[in-house]
This record gives sequence, structure tokens and C-alpha cells, in this order.
Amino acid sequence: MNKKIIIWSIAVGLGGLLFGMDVAVISGAEKAIQQLWGLSNWEHGTAIAMALYGTAFGAAFGNIPANKIGRKKSLIWIGIIFLVSSIGAALAQDVYTFMFFRFLSGLSIGASSVVAPVYISEIAPAKYRGRLVISFQLNVVSGILIAYLSNYLLQGVGGANDWRWMLGIVAIPSLFFSLFMLTVPETPRWLLLFKNDEAHAREVLSITEDDVDKTINEIKAGTKQTKEALFNKKFYKPLLLAFLLATFNQLSGINAIIYFAPRVFEMAGIGKDAAFLSTAGIGVVNLLFTIVGWSLIDRFGRRTLMFIGSIGYIVSLALIAFSFNSGNGQFITYYVFMFIAAHAIGQGAVIWVFISEIFPNSVRATGTSFGCLTHWAWAAIVAQTFPFFAGKVGGEYIFGFFAAMMVLQLIFVWRMMPETKGMALEDMDKATVVLH
Repeated sequence: MNKKIIIWSIAVGLGGLLFGMDVAVISGAEKAIQQLWGLSNWEHGTAIAMALYGTAFGAAFGNIPANKIGRKKSLIWIGIIFLVSSIGAALAQDVYTFMFFRFLSGLSIGASSVVAPVYISEIAPAKYRGRLVISFQLNVVSGILIAYLSNYLLQGVGGANDWRWMLGIVAIPSLFFSLFMLTVPETPRWLLLFKNDEAHAREVLSITEDDVDKTINEIKAGTKQTKEALFNKKFYKPLLLAFLLATFNQLSGINAIIYFAPRVFEMAGIGKDAAFLSTAGIGVVNLLFTIVGWSLIDRFGRRTLMFIGSIGYIVSLALIAFSFNSGNGQFITYYVFMFIAAHAIGQGAVIWVFISEIFPNSVRATGTSFGCLTHWAWAAIVAQTFPFFAGKVGGEYIFGFFAAMMVLQLIFVWRMMPETKGMALEDMDKATVVLH
């Protein structure tokens, strides 16, 4: 595989680093924010979920700039919005200003979750596409780890305002990301389908493909269909697959853990400092097992990883629920680590790859937006309601519900999910002809 493809994919995947940092950094700040502004559990859930409402909005409309101005320029603007929103949230003097800038950061998260995987999937050779798109997910989990570690190290810096430093640190990689994006090319599929610029498309394809003429002819075959509507019965199978995969991703409870990890550990009776350190452990486990998923996805395929992850989800979530029910939180940290490992190998490794590749060229950005919108809408609901239910019903019911949802996910993978390993994007419709 050409080194330039790897470099481009890593550079674009750094959008995932910002994504991961911005998602996880709030875990260290959320309790301080609630105390500072005297928020009720529901108000607090709203303040934390505001970024996710923005994320859902960004995911829903991220395909528009991706198609209008291109994948590359969209990514540059995403980095700029990350920069502005992280500084704004860190300097906020009231909860409404804070929520505005968190909503703005959510817009950039949602857009990056659409545009970055689409960029990588469109520039990568088919046999390496899974591993290259996972470079985005690797950066997401690296960002989560960096955020958790920085939260731990920044405790007490600036006294009661340490949370401002935790949020503001995202500005640094945001600036570098925007600068890196100036060095990558536009994707050949966008150049052909939306700009009719074959000369520049050939330049990029000469690096990424062995048979440039064949690839161009295959891409051009879909040129007349660039204006197709997504919500068309011919696309109902990829739409259904994207909706269910994204729904189950969030009904696993992953964002309840990522956003509220210190609170979950404290609910189990673990002290504050130990809770922050255990949270950093989540980041380490997430990164290590995402690397495992990265090494396996193009060898064993998407479905196999989803089977492994689903079983791991069910076992770990059942153990967490049992621990809360028994009142013995002695091993809950290890059960949470098991849950994170299952997520990293399964859903975490698969979701962005699968959603970005199952739609035809003519609706790929729009279809990816739909899948990401579904994902982030559920994420917002989970983040909004978790503090409320944590105070009302306790961990055993919450994590028992998540375990039950993962039983349904296992059935979905078994009966419906197709394998897309190694297929050219132009042939992807063949993968969704038959639901298992």
C-alpha cells in the first residue's frame, strides 16, 4: 500500500482525535459544572447532552458541505469550529453560554463522523479500506485516552476552575488538524461525481489504484445518479442496516460510560481520585483493543467482529448489573474494562467502516449522514436521561437494560448483517441484496 495513502488517512483520521477528546473531556468537568451553576439532574443532563444534540444536527447535515465544497474543505472547517468551540466553552461564564459552545462543538463532531470516514473510504483501495477507515476510530479512542489522562493530570490546576483547562486543551490539536488538512488531496470520487474533474481524479487514483482506467469507468457509471434521493425504496436495505447498527451502538450504554465514567465508578463506591484513575484505564483498554480490531477487521470481516463484541457486551453488562444489584462493587472496574474491550473489538471497530461503505456512490455522504444522525440522536437521549435514571432507579436496572439490548444486537448480526469485507465500493449493493 502506498505510503501517501497511509499518511492521508492518518491525517484525516486526526479528526477522530478531536472527536474523541471532545466527547470524553466532559467526563472530568461535568460534576464541577453541575455544582458551579446549581443544576438539577435534568438540567445537568441537558447541559451535557447539548453537545450531542449539536452532534446529531452536524451528522444530519454534514453531507451538505461534503458534497457542495468537497470532503477536504469540509474537514478544514471542522477543525476551525473545534478550535472556536473548545475555547468558548472553557471561558463560559454561565450555563447558557456553555451550552451554546458545546452545541457548536457537537456540530463539528457530527460533521467529522460523516466526512472523515467518507473521505478515507473513498480514497482507500478496497482490500485495505477496513483498516484505513479504522484509523479514524483509532484516533477517536486515542483522543478519549488523552482526554482522560489530561483530566486526571489537570485535577486542581486553577483550583475550582480546573474544568476550564480540561475543556480548553482541545484547542491545541484542533489548530494542528486544520493545518494538516491543507496538505491532503480531494477524493477522486468527489472530483469525478461532483466536479467532473477527471484530470485531478486521475492524479490521485494513480497513487491509490492499480488500474486507473477501470476505476474511473466504474465511478463514472454512477455519475448520472448523483442527484438520487436517499429515502427511496431501492435503498431501504442499507438504510435499515445503518439505522439498526447505529441504534444498537448507543443502546449498549457506551456513551453512558464515556460521558459519566467517574460518576459510574463513584456510584459503585470508588473514591474520586481512584475513579479518575480507573477512567484513564478505560482509555488504555479502549485503545489496545481497538488496535486488535484494526488488525482483524480485513482478515475476519465485519460480522465476525460484531459477533465477538456482542457476546462480550452481554457478559460484561450482566456482570455490571449484578454488581450494582448485590452492592458489591469490588470488581466493577474490571467488568467495565471488559465492556470497553468488547466495544472496541466489535461496534467501535465496525460502525464507521460499515456505515461509510454500504451506500452507493450516489448517496454515500447522505447515507452516512443518516447513520451518524441515528447514532448521535440515541447518544443524546442516553446522555440526557442517564443522570436522571442513575438518581432514580440505580445501576442494576440501567445496565440490565443495556444487556438486554445487546441480546437483540446479537440477533441482528446473526440474521441481518451482511459481510462487506474486500468489496469494491461500486459493488457494495451486492452485499445488501440478501439479508441473512
